[in-house]
Amino acid sequence: MKSLALLLLAAAAHAAITGTVTNQSTGKPQAGATVALYKLGTATGLELIDQAKSDAQGAFTINQAVQGPHLIRTAFDGVTYNHMLPPGQPTTGLALEVYNASLQPGAAKVSKHMLLFEPTAGQLGVSETFLFTNDGKTAWNDPEKGTLKFFIPGGASKPDVKATAPGGMALGTPILKTNRSDVFAADFAIKPGETRFDVTYTVPYIAGADYAGKIVTQDENTYLIVPNGVALKGENLNDLGAEPRTQAHIYGLTANVYKVQLTGAVAPAPADAGAGADQPASEEGPRIEQIMPRINSKVVPILCAALGILALGFVLLYRAKGPQA
Repeated sequence: MKSLALLLLAAAAHAAITGTVTNQSTGKPQAGATVALYKLGTATGLELIDQAKSDAQGAFTINQAVQGPHLIRTAFDGVTYNHMLPPGQPTTGLALEVYNASLQPGAAKVSKHMLLFEPTAGQLGVSETFLFTNDGKTAWNDPEKGTLKFFIPGGASKPDVKATAPGGMALGTPILKTNRSDVFAADFAIKPGETRFDVTYTVPYIAGADYAGKIVTQDENTYLIVPNGVALKGENLNDLGAEPRTQAHIYGLTANVYKVQLTGAVAPAPADAGAGADQPASEEGPRIEQIMPRINSKVVPILCAALGILALGFVLLYRAKGPQA
């Protein structure tokens, strides 16, 4: 029994996390990358446990035993890359990937841009989702000027921006000012793969009044969306019909500006719908709850999935109809 205990103690003492960092831009092992081990805590968030540098062959070793969920965060060329370590997953021979970073967009572009308008009594909630695709082998990162540029109208509430890296989780993102008072930027790297940005804010709402905006980031496909029960009209719009499940109405925008009129309002949430009906209140926080109406937690994910499935059909319909006079 004593010898077994000694063996277990020896195994724990020699437990380590090992692996290799490969630069996918060059296809070679990457030296000098910082590999950090974090413990995932419910109360304290991420807790740094230990870190190491990759050597000339890209190899690294972190002499720590892992119990419970952990995160490996690799930093290289100003960009971080996350790798989850769920309980029971091997911690040796990890293959971590990084990319060279550039101040230029390169192959990164907005493949879809969706604006969801949710009018209520005196307030219009606007939720914009940008889907970036980066088919290249370089990450776009510009901490000084930001990557995504987005328009916020005068009189709007302070915007909330969240970004989701390829295979990652939604994270709060710093907002940068630009040389235009109505245009802001998000400081978040666009890595190879698909990156999603969610921008939410509110503006005063009067039914039937003009609401104008502009598209400041070049988009391949831009959609204006209203929930069931809300009507939208304006110029430079292609009516793409209703999404079958939510009956939200979708319009393709054929210009880089819009002026629309909305009528109707989103039905209020049921009185017994608590803060945790869709997500725990601790995850959203008061400000996000105010900016993002409760219906948004259901409509936006469904529409994103629906547009992903129906994107080809929408694009074909958009091209077939062409710009309307």
